Amino acid sequence: MDQAETLTERKILFMEKITMKDIADALNISRVTVSKAFNNQSGVSDSLRELIFAKAKELGYAKLPYQALEQPQEEQRTISLVVSRPDSALFWTNIIHRMAQELANYNVNLLYTYVPSVYTKSFSLPSVLLNGSVDGVIILNVYDAEILSMVNDLPLPKVFLDTIPSLTDTQLNGDLTLIEGFRTEARITDLLIQNGHTEIGFLGDIDYAMTNKERYLGYCDCMNRHELIVRSEYCLTGRIDIFSYDKKLYTFLDELKNWPSAFVCASDYVANFVQAYMDNNPHRLPHPVTLTGFDNTGEYINVAGRIITANVPTGLLGKRLALQLLFRSEHPEAPQELTFVKPSIIIPHIKD
Repeated sequence: MDQAETLTERKILFMEKITMKDIADALNISRVTVSKAFNNQSGVSDSLRELIFAKAKELGYAKLPYQALEQPQEEQRTISLVVSRPDSALFWTNIIHRMAQELANYNVNLLYTYVPSVYTKSFSLPSVLLNGSVDGVIILNVYDAEILSMVNDLPLPKVFLDTIPSLTDTQLNGDLTLIEGFRTEARITDLLIQNGHTEIGFLGDIDYAMTNKERYLGYCDCMNRHELIVRSEYCLTGRIDIFSYDKKLYTFLDELKNWPSAFVCASDYVANFVQAYMDNNPHRLPHPVTLTGFDNTGEYINVAGRIITANVPTGLLGKRLALQLLFRSEHPEAPQELTFVKPSIIIPHIKD
């Protein structure tokens, strides 16, 4: 037998069992030291114990102690999800659920961190965002300028889903993901025009979120391209408190002297209030009125499946946000990213 043949090769060749002595000989240490390591006794340093375990695995020792079989656990990280409106709609909860699932695959906890919808002088950021206990932040459905600014100043990796028109992507200290609205809403408006509508209004607070504003601009662009007038009396685009949408919309509709043949609504949430008003006040409608929406959450049953809407893939959006935050955490020096997630358009039967 070749003198250069290793101990491992000899043992495999003759199908002999590996013993503690073989491990000791391979490391040029005593058998007693190997025994102490395997029995977790004193007198063996941590580094030597790890070396003995590694050699035992390499040689195929059959009776490895549980300490050697244990896999070192990866240090668990925590990401803060900064959200407002704890009574979030299904649209938001679907995103959050998928985000948590994806982060769990990477041994990352998702910590729910609540901030109020409206800033007050007594407000300060939760301590969890300031004491170094989280490794990054994902921000969604937060639309107060002051609170967003405070979060934006945090020295942490950040990913925003949407923002406010006054705080653009160039001002954000983090990545921004937007649901594409300009082209999508333009296409939705175009579908109405192709179906014979020329008097079309728009409903939705365009100062509330960048996505709302982009949808309004897409609507205006399509109307202008078709040389149709955007009539201010058919549009409700000013500031609307998120908890007062129904009251504001009902007041607007009550005061309409003439009605358009269609309303482009900034979301299914808005469309559901308009549909409820029309169902409860049929005498106010001089003619049938077509509605469109955006988001397609399916939770507003009076419009679900009945109106043109944009289908936002909330599950994939949650996964995308999680992966973007992981990337930003690992590559803080990378250029900031602006990402558009393009929804598809759902077209049910359109009534003339």
